[in-house]
Amino acid sequence: MAQNKENPVISTLWSAGCGSHGGCGCEIYVKDGKVTRVEGDRNHPFNQGRLCAKGLAIQQYIYHKDRVLYPLKRVGERGEGKWKQITWEEAYDTIEKKLKDIRTKFGAESVIFCQGTGRDIGGPITFLMYAYGSPNWVQVGLAGHACYTPRLGAMQGTHGCYAVADCSQFLEKRYDSPEWKVPKYIIVWGQNFTAGCHDGFYGHWIVDCMKRGSKLISIDPRSTWWTTRSEVHLQNRPGTDGIIALAMLNVIINENIYDKKFVEKWCYGFEELKERVQEYTPEKAEEISGVPADLIRKAARLYATNSPSAIQWGEPIDAMPAGSVVSQAITLLWCITGNLDTPGGNVIAKNSHGVTTYPFSSAELTDLYGADLVKRLNEKRIGANKYPMIKGFRGWVQPDVLIEQMETGKPYPVKAAWIQTSNIIGGQAADPRRHYEAMKKLDFIVCVDLVQTPTTMALADIFLPAVSIAEKESFRTWWQPLGVTVKAIDALGECKSDYEINLEMAKRLATSPIKYKNVRELIDDRLSAGGTNFEKLKAKGGWEYPPEGHPSRPYRRYERGLLRKDGKPGFETPTGKCELYSKQFEGWGLDPLPYYEEAKESPVATPELAKKYPLILTTGRRSPVFFHSELRHIPWLRELDPFPVAEINDKTAASLGIGDGDWVYVENTHGKIKVKAKVVPTALPNVVTVPHGWWLPETEGKAPNLFSTWDHNVNNLTTMGNQGKSGFGGTDYRSGLCRVVKITGGVK
Repeated sequence: MAQNKENPVISTLWSAGCGSHGGCGCEIYVKDGKVTRVEGDRNHPFNQGRLCAKGLAIQQYIYHKDRVLYPLKRVGERGEGKWKQITWEEAYDTIEKKLKDIRTKFGAESVIFCQGTGRDIGGPITFLMYAYGSPNWVQVGLAGHACYTPRLGAMQGTHGCYAVADCSQFLEKRYDSPEWKVPKYIIVWGQNFTAGCHDGFYGHWIVDCMKRGSKLISIDPRSTWWTTRSEVHLQNRPGTDGIIALAMLNVIINENIYDKKFVEKWCYGFEELKERVQEYTPEKAEEISGVPADLIRKAARLYATNSPSAIQWGEPIDAMPAGSVVSQAITLLWCITGNLDTPGGNVIAKNSHGVTTYPFSSAELTDLYGADLVKRLNEKRIGANKYPMIKGFRGWVQPDVLIEQMETGKPYPVKAAWIQTSNIIGGQAADPRRHYEAMKKLDFIVCVDLVQTPTTMALADIFLPAVSIAEKESFRTWWQPLGVTVKAIDALGECKSDYEINLEMAKRLATSPIKYKNVRELIDDRLSAGGTNFEKLKAKGGWEYPPEGHPSRPYRRYERGLLRKDGKPGFETPTGKCELYSKQFEGWGLDPLPYYEEAKESPVATPELAKKYPLILTTGRRSPVFFHSELRHIPWLRELDPFPVAEINDKTAASLGIGDGDWVYVENTHGKIKVKAKVVPTALPNVVTVPHGWWLPETEGKAPNLFSTWDHNVNNLTTMGNQGKSGFGGTDYRSGLCRVVKITGGVK
């Protein structure tokens, strides 16, 4: 390698560093063994050379002074910030002894394996968990598991697979692919694409489609870049998306503008759905949501009569009351209009080449480990026996049940936690104080991360330092294409990748031998299902699409027998059809048809409380430069988004004596936080929007301050225990009540 010259390493981004759900191709430029800059890879079909601010700032992330470079052992009380540097061998030995002792005394189920979102963590953490013998894989505090899983469950229960808006991302030639069609309309439902690659979907794709003629319909309480460019904007009261979807179904069915051929041949339960939606008229939806009935009709007609059209949705759908039911109603829109797995509609999304980083569903888990193991794990998995959909769909713990079990010790105690890529207290958990108090009582906690966070400082007994995206090998198989992460530089200090750490611990803790000698063997074994390996993909520029005719390649696979295990045409559902009346939901003891449910706390459900707290609080507004609670310490990014804020309508702010930039308290029955007012004329008068995940790395990290998370993290105003009947959705993340008060006398 030539000296004093930058050399690009072609790779695929998926955190840690960029903090993203995307799979952007990148060029990591290296000079004298150090990363100098990161740029987008113009040859990669995912992002086509474009890269967000988070990706461009990776160099600052890698070399930030706050990186933890060596294993640490707590030597004071939890939260005191007293640490001792130790060797990896001591760290591994300590963890091995503690976890084996706990397994012997209390069973493997007494250890929970806690992941956050982002990073390629699903594979390594489940690999370690199943090797240890625990069934308890969880995103701690994620109330109602309100992050994509409710939507996935609804799609699984309707057509047996997942679907996303078709922006040509499943085809190598992208927009030049002859089989692809431009969506005539795209419904942007509760998502602000400019703020990140949500659920593996790249926001610029929508812009690319708009340049080619796509028109937009937006459903969003906020006014965003997308809503201002939409032909129709349904600006609804937060939490009422379900009744809008039902009213659109009402219009499409009653006006006979659904796809009759598709419904007759490929759908089950149309008459039952038709009967159900009769009560959900546009007028009733207007009364509840605040959206004029005529606008609802217009949106429904435009979508149904302009084929192909697509829907792309966001996390707020998961956080609706009965989130899986709201998702079901929206899913039925693309089913009855025949916009499923058709070019320019909602394309069925399967992992490229059939490769998975980890067992994504209960069915995949069964295929990998066998039905007997899954049955035994489900007997102990927290929440699985209470919620059949939890048991039957994915391998997660139900987080609302977990917090109760940590507090009561029933039906068995939780004794230890392995926390990886998860800032539970600083961003992930609803009611973080409650989780803090419960987890402080655990006997042993390991945290794997790159910097100290409120969670690691408050809870960790052992801190294991992980690497950034540029310091490791990995692979990505979230829809398309199949890609690899190529190591560009040596790891800083003694940091190791999540895969390295978990493979070593799996070898020490497994009850049966682990066959992999190293991480590369593990990666190649997973890639072998697609007939490839790490080196082959690296040689091809780091990515590859599946061959023609492969089940992970569109379109109309239901006609060709590519969706069902038996190879017959149709869908992988009990009836073999798109189930408008879901037999799977029925089997889980749930209503097989969608319905509307009001939030437990809202101006409608709790009018007396609304007199004291008259504003609706919607939390979790995404920032284009942060990823959940990550990256607050990166200079470039913090310069762009320096403070926690609350968006508030200009007239509402004036009535409260609040000006733009004033520090205010946002408060409700659960507590209060300090943020800056961002006064905007486009916000609904009764809605306040607050981003989540705020903590201040520049402030004191020791308890009780914990990097100021108690002062600024909006999750302090949210609660657990509001989950829907399925166990999914039904939180107050998006539709609780609050008031806003100007802070006088300065802010400390």
